[in-house]
Amino acid sequence: MTSPLPTREATVAAARESIARGSKSFAAASRLFDPPTRERAWLLYAWCRACDDIADGQDHGHGMTRVDDAPARLAELTAKTEAALAGRVVGDAPFDALRIVAAETRMPPALARDLIAGFALDAADWRPRTEDDLYRYCYHVAGAVGCMMAVAMGVGPDDAATLDRACDLGLAFQLANIARDIGEDAAVGRCYLPADWLAEMAIPADRIMAPEHRPALAILARRLADRAAAFERSARYGTPALPFRSAWAVLAAAGIYGAIGRHVADRGERAWDERVGTSTLAKIGFIATAARQAAARRRAYPPTPRPTDLWRRPVLSPGSSSPRP
Repeated sequence: MTSPLPTREATVAAARESIARGSKSFAAASRLFDPPTRERAWLLYAWCRACDDIADGQDHGHGMTRVDDAPARLAELTAKTEAALAGRVVGDAPFDALRIVAAETRMPPALARDLIAGFALDAADWRPRTEDDLYRYCYHVAGAVGCMMAVAMGVGPDDAATLDRACDLGLAFQLANIARDIGEDAAVGRCYLPADWLAEMAIPADRIMAPEHRPALAILARRLADRAAAFERSARYGTPALPFRSAWAVLAAAGIYGAIGRHVADRGERAWDERVGTSTLAKIGFIATAARQAAARRRAYPPTPRPTDLWRRPVLSPGSSSPRP
């Protein structure tokens, strides 16, 4: 006897539970979308969260551990993702979530594959040597997600200018994440600070969290926060291309997540004594502020060329499924 096919309603319900468990910040921002966009955002989040959990041995982003079977985990999430992109029922709710959102939008498969490529870097125990390497990694694990989320909001896959801004927001989020999670990453043998930066500050890669290196590490954390803020500012100029409620959600997320990077920088050497977060009251404040910003977005963020000094995402060649630099 065959099992019944998963319904869209059940898959959306599972995705809603996933975002509620995995990210209070994104869950709060997602409530601002109109219902169809909100559901697609949940579906996309559920797939991203599941891939991250499989790759890192986590439970909804919590309890990251060093995994001994990284290649097998990568093969699993790659196979399930490809099945979903091909429109096949996977039988695993997060991957069926991708199948649904990809079918309902013109989601370029290359974007999903770019995210998987980021997990492949982690599986290979890759570390960035330069600042450019850092941005390329951030693109794969977050910038591509920003582009996918924009498509889920209705941005055309060929609207390169708006997708560039969406990518910028993903980069901002990931840089803030890296600053916040330096200690957690070090505990499982990972480091996303460029080797060039560590050498500049005379921080040994295997003793990043040593007390004597905290002052220098705090300088690098502020550098990450400053870079994140620059990408966040750029991302805001993409919001006039979005409907009001989508712009509201994006600006709320930018405020909520941007605060994480700022808090890490402001705490200096104490930034990793406890996990930095954003309080419920602060989230409410950012949501209220974002409503005003969204209402005034066309005046506040007029058509402006993207800063040429910001790193730019890889561009897909026509008909290609992989990025070219």
